Amino acid sequence: MAKTRRLISENLKLVDAVIEVADARIPSSSRNPEISKLLGSKPRILLLNKCDTADDAVTSRWLDFYRSRGLAAAATDCKSGKNVGRVLPLVKGLLSEEIKRWEQKGMTGRPIRIMTVGIPNVGKSALINRLAGSKHAKVEDRPGVTRGKQWIKLDLGFELLDTPGVLAPKFEDQDTALSLAFTGAIKDDILDTETLAVIFIKKLRELGGEPLKARYGIDISDEMTDGEVLEAIGRRRGFLVSGGEINTERTALILLDEFRSGKLGRISLEAPEV
Repeated sequence: MAKTRRLISENLKLVDAVIEVADARIPSSSRNPEISKLLGSKPRILLLNKCDTADDAVTSRWLDFYRSRGLAAAATDCKSGKNVGRVLPLVKGLLSEEIKRWEQKGMTGRPIRIMTVGIPNVGKSALINRLAGSKHAKVEDRPGVTRGKQWIKLDLGFELLDTPGVLAPKFEDQDTALSLAFTGAIKDDILDTETLAVIFIKKLRELGGEPLKARYGIDISDEMTDGEVLEAIGRRRGFLVSGGEINTERTALILLDEFRSGKLGRISLEAPEV
């Protein structure tokens, strides 16, 4: 993490604005607080990515939450391309006063330089690919820019600094770690998959449990343990081994995979404080 912090700090002076990418399903847990410390007053926008897998109403609340605190924010889904076309105009609006100053100094047409930051598995690479498209031509090295930096020309007069901006997650508490584990932002081998799946079921039941009932067609009574719900899913899917026992390991893997891919429905695991 120290190396990445240093890399971001070194490159920060080369850009005009920063795009921070977070996971719309867990906006709080997927934002490393180190990023805010590093960026300081540097203009930035926050993208709540993978919004097509999150609850729309909850995402809207998150956007209001961040905007009310003075942070420009938008919801995107880089996999489908949803709202990605709004990102660069949003950055341009954020820098409108700075752009006016450039023009007053005779710097009309000066490129707007940006970089992206975020923790793993929030869709940062997908965003870069969407923004860049086939425009992977490198900009010439120029004075003040360290040789070897790769600049990608984008639309609307933007240039993207193509350098690593991935910070490892920072576990503020156990809930943060679990949220990151649910979405796959940290390795599954950190916690036993079946244990993680049972805890995930508990979380979904606290939210009403509707995604489990709808996806797997199971009845969930209050008397059932979370482990029994996992077994019910496995039984419904026909994940049986010799002797008729349920393959709970396979069931756990499928459950987590279907959540991460959005097949379980649009689920937000975190909501902003009222």
